[in-house]
Amino acid sequence: MAVATKPICVLDDDLSVLSSIRELLESDGFESEAFDNPDKFIAYVREHTVKVVVLDVWMPDTNGIEVQERLRELSPDTRVVMITGREVSAIRAEALKGGASAFIVKPFADETLLAAVRNALGEREALDQAV
Repeated sequence: MAVATKPICVLDDDLSVLSSIRELLESDGFESEAFDNPDKFIAYVREHTVKVVVLDVWMPDTNGIEVQERLRELSPDTRVVMITGREVSAIRAEALKGGASAFIVKPFADETLLAAVRNALGEREALDQAV
């Protein structure tokens, strides 16, 4: 059984973006767990309940769509907020088809990301209550 843990994970290979998002989440009252490596994030998911993840699309050696697919196998109820520095309509469509709650292009307003996370967390809590 997975151990309940911090509700918001962030996965981005850009350390400055990772730090900024984490600070933003924490300034709004969220606890967070940050990862700059997809394999470390997936290992974390195997041991912990993850309610919401903010997931970067473009990373070395893998991409956010591939991570999202692995996440769906391990934790199908985890909500995904996808972020990207490059708008590619096919990637947006694939992310949303794969269950992403939101797809946000960098740079984005702080409130845009916070609203997407709150929405994703609300979706997750609705799932928890339905069980």
